[in-house]
Amino acid sequence: MVDLMGQYSKIKNEIDRNIISSIESGRFVNGPIVEEFSENLSDYLNVKNVIPCANGTDALQIAFMALDLKPGDEIICPSWTYIATAEAAAILGIKVVFCDVDLDTFNTRADLIEPHINKNTKAIVPVHLYGQSCDMAAIIKLSSKYNLKIIEDNAQAIGCKYTFPNGDIKFTGTLGHIGTTSFYPSKNLGCYGDGGAIFTNDDTLAEKIRMTVNHGEKIKYHHEIIGCNSRLDSIQAEILNIKLNYLDTYNSNRKIMANNYNLALSGINELVTPKVLDNSEHVYHQYTLRVLNGKRDDFSSYLNDLAIPSMIYYPIPIHKQKPYRNDQILKNTDILSDEVISLPIHTELETSSQEYIIENIIKFFK
Repeated sequence: MVDLMGQYSKIKNEIDRNIISSIESGRFVNGPIVEEFSENLSDYLNVKNVIPCANGTDALQIAFMALDLKPGDEIICPSWTYIATAEAAAILGIKVVFCDVDLDTFNTRADLIEPHINKNTKAIVPVHLYGQSCDMAAIIKLSSKYNLKIIEDNAQAIGCKYTFPNGDIKFTGTLGHIGTTSFYPSKNLGCYGDGGAIFTNDDTLAEKIRMTVNHGEKIKYHHEIIGCNSRLDSIQAEILNIKLNYLDTYNSNRKIMANNYNLALSGINELVTPKVLDNSEHVYHQYTLRVLNGKRDDFSSYLNDLAIPSMIYYPIPIHKQKPYRNDQILKNTDILSDEVISLPIHTELETSSQEYIIENIIKFFK
């Protein structure tokens, strides 16, 4: 599904030189390069504060901690997402309430969130799944109506732009009170290990987040709040700082490949190609199809037999996973778990390889 070595080979000289420089500096944790990367990503996203951390799951947990969410407080998030979105809240004793998603965009909507709001609800966690923004204008309006915080899970959509009704354009992750992301190697902006970051335009929140990631201290050995140990190491920051220069190119290449798939597959009645909102870009962290009429698993086996990579994100929604299991009926989420499949769309996918994939998909549905 990804070709990390192919991507590395194209920027090998830059990566190797900077990693060696970082090692020779002896500054392995929170070195100057971490601050430099933070500033560069802040400039790219046009957000006031970027605080790197150890991984995307920590980023979410730290966001909840910074907002002083306590056991018994409730957050609302889609069940149709990776487990980390719920896990980061549950580990703090926060109650996770699941909402449904839109069948076409795979993202949640304000009208699907609102029925779950009650007096214990403290925050909404929209997930910009597969690389496209939720319709954030409506979600922001909803959060204002009920005085709720918004924590964006932007692990799959870094570099995606959202357009508000008034014409303002902003990056996902910078639209709510706090945004979070992951730099897991397979992400559009990925390092060579674990990494993550938290974004906010609120300086007071940013100061608290900076303390939280570093054991609750602002001055060494003076611990003002309960924190954790979640810092980005310098070598990963070196890698991310280089790859940030290529992020727009990576995302543009993904859009080209997605367009190739759309043109070739949109005429197949048993496939539903991704729908893109008029007010959102799509950076295609995943290219995800719906396979209708109960044919998804047979289609998956067919691709596997041809050595064509594919993945099902996700075979089991969170509200059906053992630690979170409940009797909720989330109709669209359940439908998607039986229908979705994702095709290769990484930046090193050669045209001939994509043509081979498309040709064999068409054969299956003839």
